[in-house]
Formats: sequence, C-alpha cells, structure tokens
Amino acid sequence: MPTYVTTPIYYVNAMPHLGHAYTTIVTDTYSRFRRLCGDEVRFQTGTDEHGEKIVEAAVKEGVSPRAYVDRISAAFQATWPQLSVAQDYTIRTTDPDHVQTVQDILQQVYDNGDIYFSEYSGHYCQGCERFLTEKELVDGKCPDHQVAPKEISEQNYFFRMSKYQDWLIDHIKANPEYITPERYRNEVLSFLSEPLEDLCISRPTSRLTWGIPLPFDENFVTYVWFDALINYLTGIGYPDGSDFEKYWSVAEHVIAKDILKPHAIYWPTMIKAMGLSPYRRLHVHGYWNVDETKMSKSIGNVVRPKELVDTYGVDAVRYFVLREMSFGLDSSFSSDAIVARQNSDLANDLGNLFSRSLTMVVKYAAGKVPAADPTSEGPAEAELKNALATMVSGYEEHMNRFEFHRALQAVWEVIGLLNRYIVTNAPWELAKDPAQEGRLQTVLYSLSEALRIITLVLGPVMPEAAAKMVTALGLDGRMENVTLAEAGAWGGIQVGTQVAAPQQLFPRLDKKALAAGSTQQAAPVKKKARKEEKKKEISQDGLVSFEQFGKFDLRVAEILAAEKIAKSDRLLKLTVLLPEERTIVAGIAEHYSPEELVGKLVIAVANLKPAKLMGVPSQGMVLAAKTTGEDGREQLILSTVAGSIAPGSKVA
Repeated sequence: MPTYVTTPIYYVNAMPHLGHAYTTIVTDTYSRFRRLCGDEVRFQTGTDEHGEKIVEAAVKEGVSPRAYVDRISAAFQATWPQLSVAQDYTIRTTDPDHVQTVQDILQQVYDNGDIYFSEYSGHYCQGCERFLTEKELVDGKCPDHQVAPKEISEQNYFFRMSKYQDWLIDHIKANPEYITPERYRNEVLSFLSEPLEDLCISRPTSRLTWGIPLPFDENFVTYVWFDALINYLTGIGYPDGSDFEKYWSVAEHVIAKDILKPHAIYWPTMIKAMGLSPYRRLHVHGYWNVDETKMSKSIGNVVRPKELVDTYGVDAVRYFVLREMSFGLDSSFSSDAIVARQNSDLANDLGNLFSRSLTMVVKYAAGKVPAADPTSEGPAEAELKNALATMVSGYEEHMNRFEFHRALQAVWEVIGLLNRYIVTNAPWELAKDPAQEGRLQTVLYSLSEALRIITLVLGPVMPEAAAKMVTALGLDGRMENVTLAEAGAWGGIQVGTQVAAPQQLFPRLDKKALAAGSTQQAAPVKKKARKEEKKKEISQDGLVSFEQFGKFDLRVAEILAAEKIAKSDRLLKLTVLLPEERTIVAGIAEHYSPEELVGKLVIAVANLKPAKLMGVPSQGMVLAAKTTGEDGREQLILSTVAGSIAPGSKVA
C-alpha cells in the first residue's frame, strides 16, 4: 500500500525554529512508521520562496530575493539531517518544474471560467499576505500578527472559491477523518457556515514582481497560496507522472494550525476546480510555547533546532517533542522539561533496562541469547507476552491516528513492567543456584526478546538510538525491511544471537552544566566540589583558567538590522545572524549610528542567559574595545572580523 505524506513548504522569511522541527519530525516519524507497516512511502518537504515578505527580508539584508531564498532554503535543508529526518524529496517553489506546473494549472482553471478579473477593497495583512474578513479580525487586528491590516483597493484576479463551498461542506461531513483532530474539522465547518468569499490569487507587478507570472496576464504574478499549495502535486509529477498516479489518492498533509484555512478551504476547492479528487487526510497540530509564552521572533524566545540537538542530542529532542505534545493541542517547551524526560524516561527507564539486561546476558550466558526453558515459564512470562502484544496493537493504532504521545506511553508501560520483571526475578540470585539454570535462561531470553520488540517500535521515533540498540542486540541486517506484523510478534530473536553490553545510550544531563554551556554528564559530587574549589583559587589571583574561558561561546555575528531603542541614548537593538537570527541589545548608540552597523561582522558572546534591557529581550553580547578619543571622551570600538567568514563561525 502506498503512503504519501508531506510537511508544509516552509516560508523562508526566517530561519528554522522549533515549530518547523516539530512538524518535520512528526512527518518523518509517521513515514518511518508506515514503512514499518510495509507501505511504499513518499515523504516530501520543501520551501516556499515567493511573496512580499521575501522581498522585504531581502531588502533588509541588501541582497536580491534569489540570493536570499537560496541561503535560507539551504539552511532548512541543512537542518533535517541534524534531526535524523530522511525525506524522499525536497521541493522549492522557485524550481523550474514547479513554476511550469503552477502556470499550467492557472491556465486550466482560467480556461474553465473559474478565474476572473475584478476590483477589490479590503483588509490586507502583509504578515498573512492575504485579505482578512471582518469576522477574522480581533479588535481590528490580525489575530496572528497583532497588527491592524492595511485598507487596500486594487484590481486583481480572483478564484471562484465560493462556487465549491457546498461541495466542500458535504465532503468534510461525509469523511470524518478528512481533517484531524476533530476540533479542527469543527472549526472549518464553523467557518464554512458563513458565505465563502472568492479568493484573490494575484498581485500586480507594480507592487510585486517576485512571483510566478500569470500565464494569461504578464502584469500580474501569482498569489503565494495558489503557488505554494501546488507543490504537493509538482513533487509527485503531476499530471502524467507515475508517482502522481501512485500517490495522490493517498496524500496526507501535516501542518500547524496557523495555516489551517489555506489547507482546509483554499486547497480542496482548488483541487476540485482542477477536476482532481481531494487529498486523503489533513493532520493539524498546535503551537509550541516556550516557558508558557508563545514562541515569537519579536520577543526573542525562538528555539533553534541545531541548538537543541547540540545541547540535548537528537534522540532526546525527537522523543521529547513527540511525547510532550498531544497532537492538535498547544504544548510548552522548557529546558527543565526536556532534561526531566532525558534523565527519567530515557536514561533511567529505557537506558538502564537495556544496559543491565544485556550485561546480564553477557555475564550469565556468555553473551549469547539462551533458549527459554518451557518448563520454567510461569505467570510472569505470560503477563509479559500479553503486555507486549497489547503494546504493539495499541502502538499501531495510536501512530495511525497521530497520537504519538499515547503510542510512547504504551511503550513505556512495558518498559516499566520489564524493570519490575528484573527486580522480581533477580537473575543475579538465580545464577547462584545451578538448579535454577532453566529459570535463568527463560528470564534472559524473555528480556532479550522484549528488548527486540521495543527496539522495533522505537525505530521511527529515535532512529539513531534504535540503530545502536539493534547492534547491541546482535541484529544488524536482521531488522531491515521487516514489518511490524511480522517482527512484532513474540519469538523473533534467534537463540544463540551474540549480544554486547552497549555503551551508555542516554547519558544523564546536568542542569548546571547545561546552563554553563556544557552537555557533559554530571560528575561525582566530591570531584565536582574539588573543581569548584580550584576555580575559586585561580580567580583569587585575578587570572582566568582555560576551563573558565571555555565557558564563553564566542561567535562571528552578522548584523542584519539596527535600530534605536526608545527612551535610551545608549542602547541599540541589533538583529544578528549567529547563524540563526536573534536579537542583541548593545550599549553603543553613542558611538555608532544604526545605518553604519548593517552588514558588519562582529564578535558576539552567544551563550549568555537572555536578559531584558529597556523591555527588549537580549540574547547575547557584542564585544568592543574601550579607548579614549581625541576629545578625551571614552570611545567604544566594535571587535570586527576581517575577510569573508560565515555567521556563526566559532572564535577559537
């Protein structure tokens, strides 16, 4: 059975963040799960590269739109391997084949009479890049961007979206799983209870040239959604490619709730106008908040994927976001929460179970999986087999319904049972009594087989950790191309399989070490205390040790924008690339004008704890030398970098 699953194509007006990472991890996990079920899978992601916000961002950087989108699109593509994401295809809306497909579809829909020319006046939100209805406004503002839209009146081309309103309502009602979770299905139906307006699908070239030209009028370019959404067809070779025939009828889109309306209303009506059948399912997730506050570039609490992986490791990040968020609802990210998951769920529960189980096989069975003794099996083994069968069944059901947190809860219930099984049966005691040899072998076999099944179901969630578990279990080459139905049943591990006590899968994280910029394990208390005393001795001499200096993460930062902060003569708000975009407040307003700073490569301290200065969050510090000018007054000279070097490069 084929499966076609997509992320949205991410808008490249900013660098990747936690929201992008979550959507892509979810889609990658689901694609791996469907492969585990035996499906032939097509997993697609990409970048959306046209529109007014792209031009605006490029102007700020002083580069062409093409140069800008090339750089940011490359940053997105570089992010996915860091998250163990393995997409089958990456599409860009600037790709020539996509441009051609969009123009062909526009011409087709125009020829069918579903695109017309008219004048329109309305509330235009530049952040959304669309007109908003009165009903959508909250206190006269766009609810997503908290900005009052502009009143714009201009001539444009419109898609007869209203023509397909009744059809869409009937289709959603007849297909309960078309939009999931149910709350978003209800939200769309509520919106459709009011008359649907036609969709403006163009922008005049007098206002915007960075877009796909309309094939029937060169004075207009395509509106971003009529361009972007078609990527789902371009990527599988619409209209006559073999992949299109194979995959379109099973298409599943994964999105965040902020783009529900375009995907649940614009897209299906466009598809209907083209004469195609609708996609199969739309999966909608909530927002990630950071420490209970909505993630926003403007307030400086954006979480970057690379920083997460560098700090916590890719397995911990993937596990955390899938376990922590109930798909469809909002969730909150915090350092304390991910450390707690790592130390409790991964290090204590799974890591210790795996390590001590295989260590006992090595110690008591010469490192080979022993044969279970049927005469020694009892209620404990029956309970274990039943629990694993129930877990596999529940896991499959929850994963299919995008209930990842529940699937993982089911797995961890069995992990807890296995830890209790070890304590109750005490293999170290059985090993002391030759008369208990059969019972010992049964316990060791049961642990090995249970770990094989757990490794199997964790593969889609934590592929790197699962690969290490496969190797430790001696199953390299035996877990490839297996299906859940075949391999999820009891009895799959071969007697005599050589296992090895694994290296530590999930090291415990030390909050204090993380706060200092280190991901090392917590050191023993006495050793740690001696180190602290040594640091104090050094600091009393007024000298800094290499260890102390190493805590500072010095990076090259490119200043993208600079502006004065109201009511302050000293402070400037700098937007820098490090390599992610962040805000730094610097006390250099008396020495530099905002205009002369843009484009400079400076040295910044990248791992300072965020602070607020004059109400503006600051995520770092730029370095400057202090000197005396010719007038006798103190002067600050920024530490800059000579030559061409990539933002984010480490200063050694």
